[in-house]
Parts: sequence; structure tokens; C-alpha cells
Amino acid sequence: MSSLNSFGTLNATSIVQAAERFGTPAYVYDEASIMRRCNDCLSIPNAFGLTVRYAMKANSNRTLLRLIHNAGLHLDASSLNEVVRASLAGIPYSHIMLTTQEVYSGEDMAKLKGLLLEGLNYNVCSLRQLELIIGFASGEGLCLGARVHPGIGSGESATRNTGDDYACFGIHLSDIDEAVSIAESNGVAFHHVHVHIGSGADSEMWRQNIDLELDIIEKYFPDAKTVSFGGGLKEARMQDETPANLELLAGYAKERIENFQRKTGMALHMEIEPGTFIVANAGYALTRVIDKKSTSRSNFIITDGGMEINSRPLLYGSRHPVYIVSGDGSSVKSSEFDSAVHDYKAVVAGKCCESGDCQTLAPDGHSVPRAMAEPEIGDICVIGGVGAYCSSMAPFNYNSHTQIPEVLFKPDGQMQLIRKRQTLGQMLENEI
Repeated sequence: MSSLNSFGTLNATSIVQAAERFGTPAYVYDEASIMRRCNDCLSIPNAFGLTVRYAMKANSNRTLLRLIHNAGLHLDASSLNEVVRASLAGIPYSHIMLTTQEVYSGEDMAKLKGLLLEGLNYNVCSLRQLELIIGFASGEGLCLGARVHPGIGSGESATRNTGDDYACFGIHLSDIDEAVSIAESNGVAFHHVHVHIGSGADSEMWRQNIDLELDIIEKYFPDAKTVSFGGGLKEARMQDETPANLELLAGYAKERIENFQRKTGMALHMEIEPGTFIVANAGYALTRVIDKKSTSRSNFIITDGGMEINSRPLLYGSRHPVYIVSGDGSSVKSSEFDSAVHDYKAVVAGKCCESGDCQTLAPDGHSVPRAMAEPEIGDICVIGGVGAYCSSMAPFNYNSHTQIPEVLFKPDGQMQLIRKRQTLGQMLENEI
């Protein structure tokens, strides 16, 4: 049986079986790949303890949250609704860290306070957030976390750089003195210090962030117990990309934290918050080739799923691998790993009424043909690397298309439906 690639467990037969059973388009997640990445993260070197928090915004399906949590990871949430969603999946509040741009009042503030009493961890990300919660934290004897805006960052694009002064995440270094003063005057300690510099960050910038954050803790946070270096660990979706060397980065952090302990006496527990690194390459979008067209410039293959199931090429110019699987499941006709042998080139386009509805886009928005085996109508076009920031971030009701199903491919070859396909009635039910 033809495998899609060298790192996953799906093959041509399982792809076609999933397409026939659940229809296309559909997401399929490879459980074995997710478990391997969870184990990779949990086994990294550390000095005085490690917590790995899965960034649930990457993919917040309930089954995946349970799977990842059962593997030993805690969760990083970016909204109050994500916290509640994680709790409904069975994750205790004490295993959830809330780091958010949201500012709460009224019922939401009451909900936040109730969850903090049940063990939720909270990173304050602005002076206003701190001012609104400090009295409650003081009265209840709670400790807080602080997300620091370091003024430098790195990401795969400007829109994924969360640390430089063009972004607004966290309490900026220029406001840290005031934040520390507010906390001290209310008898509240910052036990958790967090810096996240961006998604897909350069490894050298990651190392610099480790040193920078330890300097910040030494200067401002004498009560710190935990240092979080955030997420953004680069994953290689494409064959010519290089993933972050987690072992080397963790080894560097371990050495620096040990040196920090010798210098200050503070034995810091380390946290990281991977999302993409855990689930990206475990995800595949199964689409059916429904049409073929040509212009004077390009060939186009039209599939029944595009930007409404994977908006990353349109948003960021992101590249995803493309696999062509024969409609009968007999073979993988082509993949990114053998594209050089194919003379045929085509743009992979979707069915949305939008020029940007292509899975093969350049950062400037122009479509880019890919070398591949020429597909037949009815073949399966598989888009790889869609486990992160696809189902959770897709504009799935554009053109009134319905949200597609999600399927978990089990290590024993069984397929488990973990999200039903949305119906037109469900899409319309809240309209008045």
C-alpha cells in the first residue's frame, strides 16, 4: 500500500476509505503522529521540571484535547470560551493557563473569578487586566502570571510576529515597573513569567529570547517560580523546510536556567507552549478533484475544498504539501517528495468565488503552479500539514459552504468521526 509520506501512517487505501465513508472535503488526523510529537516535547532536557502546554487555538477539537491531555500535556487557552471548552473536554482548570487579549467585566469577570478559585491559571497581559483583577487576587491570596512584551520577536511572517513593537501582546517592558508596583502594593506575587515572540520563530531568536526572559525575571520578578518561553516552535510542512531542533533549544534553556539558579538561587520550572509543532503535520484535508481548467499561463485543478477549509495560503502565503491519490486507492500518484519527476504543473484551486481560493499561493497573492502527476476527475487531492490553524481558523461558511467533518485515524487503522459535517439547517438556525 502506498504511503503518503515517510513520517505519517496514512496510505492511499485509508485515504480513499475515509473519503468514501465520510465524504469530501474532510479533515483526517493521524493519532500516531500526534502522540509522537507529544512524546518528543515531554522528553526534552530540563533543569528543574517541565510543563508542556498545548496551545489549543491550533486545533481545539474535544477528542484531540483529551488525547493530548491524556498524553501528559497541559493546555494554553487564549479565551474564556477556550477555557470552558477545555473543561467540557474533561481537563481540570489547574491544568489550564489563560493568556488572552480579552478584558472582562460583568458576567465574564464573575466567571473568570469563579474559575480562578477552581484552579485556573491566569497570565495578565495588560495593565488594565491587572488593575481589574488585582483586588480579587489580593483578597483571595492568589498568585498571577505576567505575559511580558519584550519589544523583539520573530515569526514566519509579519502577521505571526507577536514580540516586536508592531504587535500588542503582553505588558510592554516600558510598563513592567508599574505592573510590579501595582502587584507589590496589593501583596500579590507573580509566580509565572511568560514571553512568546511569534509563530514559526527563528531558532536563534528563540535562544535570544531565553536569555532575555531570564534577564527580565532577574530584574523585575523575584518571586517567579516558572519561566514560560511560549510556543511558535517551527514545524516543517514542506520537504525543503527545517523544523525547530527542540532537543538543542531545550538543552540551551536547561544550561541557562541552571546558570541562572547558581547566580540568583532561583530554581525555575520551565514551560513551553507548542501548538503547530504538536498537530500540524498530523492533519490532512481530503478533497476530490471535480474539474480541470487551463489558461494561457496555468493549468488548474478544481477541488471541492479550498480556502474555506484551509485559509493559511490566502492569509499568510503559507505552503502546504499536495498529494494526488488515485480515486480507487491503488496508489499515491504524486507527492512533494517526488514532484521533480513530473512535467505536469497545476494550481490547486477550490470552489469558492474568490481569486485567492488557491492552496498554492505566493506571499504576494499570485497562484503558483506545482509539479505533480496529472490527476483525473474523481482522484483525491490531499492537502497536508492542516492539523493546526485550519479547522480552528477556517471561514467555513463562506459562500454558504458547511463546516466539514473531522476524523481521527487510529493506530490500528480504524477511523473515528470526531466532528460531524455541519448541515445547512445548523448554519441557518440562529438567523431571525
